[in-house]
Amino acid sequence: MRYKKVSFVAAEAPQAIQAQVALTKLYGNCPPDQADVIVPLGGDGFMLETLHRFIDQNIPVYGMHRGSIGFLLNSYEETNLLSRLDSADAVTLHPLRMQAKTVLGEIHEALAINEVSLLRQSRQAAKIRIKLDGVTRLEELICDGVLLSTPAGSTAYNLSAHGPIIPIGTDLLALTPISAFRPRRWRGALLAASTQVTFETLEFDKRPISAVADFTEIRDVTEVSVSEDQSHSLTLLFDTEHNLEERIIREQFLP
Repeated sequence: MRYKKVSFVAAEAPQAIQAQVALTKLYGNCPPDQADVIVPLGGDGFMLETLHRFIDQNIPVYGMHRGSIGFLLNSYEETNLLSRLDSADAVTLHPLRMQAKTVLGEIHEALAINEVSLLRQSRQAAKIRIKLDGVTRLEELICDGVLLSTPAGSTAYNLSAHGPIIPIGTDLLALTPISAFRPRRWRGALLAASTQVTFETLEFDKRPISAVADFTEIRDVTEVSVSEDQSHSLTLLFDTEHNLEERIIREQFLP
C-alpha cells in the first residue's frame, strides 16, 4: 500500500472530532510531518484550511465529509480506508498568488486555492481597471466586485456569481464580475492559467476596496496582481467513482 501512515485532522464540529477518535482507534494517528497522507475531517472550509496549512509539505490530502458542505471531500466511512486511499485518483492543483498594494504603500502576498476576489468596502460601488499581462482590457468596471477563480474554486463563489464552471485539468482561470453595473452586459472571461491579471482600483479614496485570497483579506488596496503559482503543488485524492473531474462535470448538468 502507498499510504500506510495516516494523519487525521478534525474540524471543531462534534461529528468531526468523534470521527477522528474512531478512525484513530482503527488506524492510529501519525504526526502530519511524518505521514504519507493527511485526512481532514470536516467540510469544504476546513478542507481549504488544511490545504493552506500543509501547502509546503507536499503530502497528499484525502478529505472525508464531516461538515456542512463536501464538494472537495469523499464520503465518510470507517472501514477499508487504506484500500480506498490506495485506489484513489490523484488531482494536482496549483494555487494563485496574490500581491496587493495598499493606500499606505504596503505590499502583502497570499495564496488562494479557490479564488482571489476584490470587494467594495462601502455603500459606493467599486471602480476597477483590469489589465491582462500588462495590457488594459477593461478600462472601468463599476461593480460590487470581481474575482479570479481556479478550476477547483469555480464551483464555489465563482458559480454563485454566475461564473463558468471549469473542468479540472484545463489550464484556465475564470474572471467573473460580481453584480456588474457598467458594462452591464460584460459576463467575464476565461483566461489562460499563465495570464497575469492586474486590478487597479479607481477613486480608491472615495470607493475603498478589499482583496481576499481565500481566507486572507487585505483592506484599502490600490492595486492587486494575481498569477498562478507553479512553485506550489497540491495533491488531492478522491475515490475513483466520485473523483473531482466527474463532480465538476455533473455540476454543470444539475437542474
